[in-house]
Amino acid sequence: MDMQETKFARPNINVGVVGCGNISPVYLENICRNFSDVINLVACSDLSNERAVATSKKFDIPKVLDFPQLLQDPEVELVLNLTNPLAHASVNLKALEAGKHVYSEKPLAIEPEDGQRIINRSIASNLMVGCAPDTVLSPGLQTCRKIIDEGMIGEPVSAIACFGSHGVERWHPNPEFYYEEGGGPMFDIGPYYLSALVNLIGPVKRVTGSHARMFPKRIAGDKKIDVEVSTHVVGLLDFESGAIGNITTSFDMWGPTRDVRAHTKKTIEIYGTEGTLTVPDPVHLGGRIRLLKMDDDKEMEWIEMPLAYEEIGEIRGMGLVEMAWAIKQQRNCRVNGNVANHVLEIMYAIHKSSDIGRHIELNTTCEKPNGVPTGLPKGIFYR
Repeated sequence: MDMQETKFARPNINVGVVGCGNISPVYLENICRNFSDVINLVACSDLSNERAVATSKKFDIPKVLDFPQLLQDPEVELVLNLTNPLAHASVNLKALEAGKHVYSEKPLAIEPEDGQRIINRSIASNLMVGCAPDTVLSPGLQTCRKIIDEGMIGEPVSAIACFGSHGVERWHPNPEFYYEEGGGPMFDIGPYYLSALVNLIGPVKRVTGSHARMFPKRIAGDKKIDVEVSTHVVGLLDFESGAIGNITTSFDMWGPTRDVRAHTKKTIEIYGTEGTLTVPDPVHLGGRIRLLKMDDDKEMEWIEMPLAYEEIGEIRGMGLVEMAWAIKQQRNCRVNGNVANHVLEIMYAIHKSSDIGRHIELNTTCEKPNGVPTGLPKGIFYR
């Protein structure tokens, strides 16, 4: 085997899946189709044994186990946590206590105290924690990161991020959770936008927020859903770099904000000392990358920027793949628990700031993850 083959030898990590619900098919289909040489699915578990058996058969996963059995299985090296968000903290902690690495769907936990416990346990056990969203690894967002790193907009000074819809009941088969504790637009959608901002600009040091519940009930088919959480949340972000940003997440808007000029969703814009950058939708990854720069005639013009990375199709599960490479290379993964824990505190603090009527200084921070190198073969993350 030559040096190039050794450098890119696949990690082949044994993974046990916990949670076989609505989000699991997109993960497992992508892993089985594109990354079976990196991720080896060896077991699955769900509160519904029937659902776990169906998942096992569909994705050719050899073992159907209950959760304690999966944690005790010596073949399982890493737990992929796809449970309901209310169970994330418990499953993540138990996996670490059992000596397993863990990759969790977002958010890392519901309460900041639980998020910090997860981080502390991972450090004490010398185990790795990864957490969605992994859309920050997409070609579009990584191209934006490269543009910023190369100084094409100068130093970022401000940013806006906005998501607006009129609720998940318009598409989700079981929308009740999104209006219960742990739900709401900031905890559901906020991780995508905040993780993107942390990857593009860096960590946040202080937040201010305001939130409201505009509709006390929601209608989903023939069901009425009681709304227990705020459904319109706005936050002001003071980044450690000195930049200032604001984020709006809402289940109370009839349709998203649109950039009439570009006919695309206006989801994130980064304003720098020398230009402006529009960032693709960090949830569904649609939208063009556009750069506003001064031309040779001292006129400002919008330039559509090409992707610096090859299109890879479905992104979900890519964070797990990158984490497998990080475990093999003994480095921190890019979608790591420190970023997820920082994002968790940001979301919590935005709500708390509104409740107590003042700024909140954050206790957590994180390193801005490294950008992904260009030119790597699909599914390979080397350093």
